[in-house]
Amino acid sequence: MVFTTPRIPVVALLLTLVTASGCSSMVSRATSDMSDNLSSAVLDQNDPETVRQGAPAFLLMIDGFISGDPDNQALLLSGSRLYGAYASAFVDDAARQKRLAGKSYDYGRQAVCLSHKDFCAVIDKPLAAFNEHVTDFRADDVGVLFDFAAGWTTWIQANTDDWSATIQLPKVAALMTRVIELDETYSHGNAHLYMGVLSTQLPPEYGGKPEVGRQHFERANELSNGHNLMVNTLFAKYYARLVFDKELHDRLLNEVLASDIEAPGLTLSNALAQQDAQLLLEESNDFF
Repeated sequence: MVFTTPRIPVVALLLTLVTASGCSSMVSRATSDMSDNLSSAVLDQNDPETVRQGAPAFLLMIDGFISGDPDNQALLLSGSRLYGAYASAFVDDAARQKRLAGKSYDYGRQAVCLSHKDFCAVIDKPLAAFNEHVTDFRADDVGVLFDFAAGWTTWIQANTDDWSATIQLPKVAALMTRVIELDETYSHGNAHLYMGVLSTQLPPEYGGKPEVGRQHFERANELSNGHNLMVNTLFAKYYARLVFDKELHDRLLNEVLASDIEAPGLTLSNALAQQDAQLLLEESNDFF
């Protein structure tokens, strides 16, 4: 009889070795570092289908990490980012998207509540009370502030059929505005990208602010040095279509398709941006 060595999953082996040290702080640091590395690996992946197929394992893994260390803010933020990205980019089933986006929001909320208890107490309060505490956030809070706002946006997007979710958009806008006030360069200037989309949801006669949105899109482009291709894709989808500017629409999308997708922290997003740009361009003549 031939005996073979069991194939212990690499992650399980690493966790076993770390746990064997008997030092809880090392376990916490190791899991936080691992979750950050996993997030980076996902964001730098140039094949979206690989992420589509492999991400569920990462999600289960981050759930396990958080279950073992529920007060670890870094883990909670990683979980919020991963669930939010997966729900918005790869899930088509509406009910499933709501569940996963809900997890992104919950992890982000838990993270922000760990360090900002006064703000946590007004998250569900009326907008006036909410806004009074938005200024509690300082420059070193930008990371948790942005991730919570991004996860919240994903949840609202997944629940557009629920008016009680949609009316929370002004709160998200207040948080993203605060990120811009504190550090507009954070996350490649993506707070401007969010504000660009939020400002171009409606035409001017119904309260939309397309020209404000255009300014945010253009600033997001500047801050990413043109490396964030999702900016131009959403610029075309939300602004150019809203103001019925076919020339701008097609130019932006062709620029996306002609660009290199490889960029640290943006590669996956850029690959998805090119996929969306191709679809939008194919629809251009019918739309305009």
